Order: sequence, then C-alpha cells, then structure tokens
Amino acid sequence: QVQLVESGGGLVQPGGSLRLSCGASGFTFRLYTMSWYRQGPGKERELVARITSTGGITSYGDSMKGRFTISRDNAKNTVYLQMDSLKPEDTAVYYCNVAWHGLNYWGKGTLVTVSS
Repeated sequence: QVQLVESGGGLVQPGGSLRLSCGASGFTFRLYTMSWYRQGPGKERELVARITSTGGITSYGDSMKGRFTISRDNAKNTVYLQMDSLKPEDTAVYYCNVAWHGLNYWGKGTLVTVSS
C-alpha cells in the first residue's frame, strides 16, 4: 500500500525556481532513502537527487549540482526538491521514488515546464 504523490510542478521561466513536494504513505518513511527522478520528452528517466533516511547524506546528478536541493521532513512523511536557476532542459515529468522491500515504487509524476 505504498503511495507517493508529487505536487508543485508548473510553468516557470528560465532562471526561475520551483519547489516540488512528495507526500508518502504506506511504509515507515523515516527508515528509507528517497529519490527524485525525471523524464524529459524523448529522453530516458534519470536520477535527479537522493537523500538518506535521516537526511544526513544527499547526492545529485551532475547537471543538478549547485542548482537543486533535496530535503525531507520525516514528521510530515514528505520529501522536497528545491529547484533554482532552472533551464529549458530541466523540462520533464518529475517522479518521487522509494525502494521498499526490493521493489521500486513511483508516484505518477508532476510536470515541470521551463519556458519563456
């Protein structure tokens, strides 16, 4: 009964910012590493960011470093993705992910469009 629900996507101009949220339920959120992935038009899904269960360690794809920040609030069962200095190539559907008992679970995604 794992459920992940993304929100916060929308249209933003190049150089702008967005904050995505992912609300989680159906598992003990505080014990699991959480990740954000994205899939742009005509592209394969790629890892955007990852955060460990306590939030102590984060990692990012090369093109996101210095621009994106992942964080989590275990009391709210929510993981966030702060996106700054957005570029048109960041346009994609962004997905929340957890690996739970050997299986990957995904939200249905939230669309981010970066365009002037």
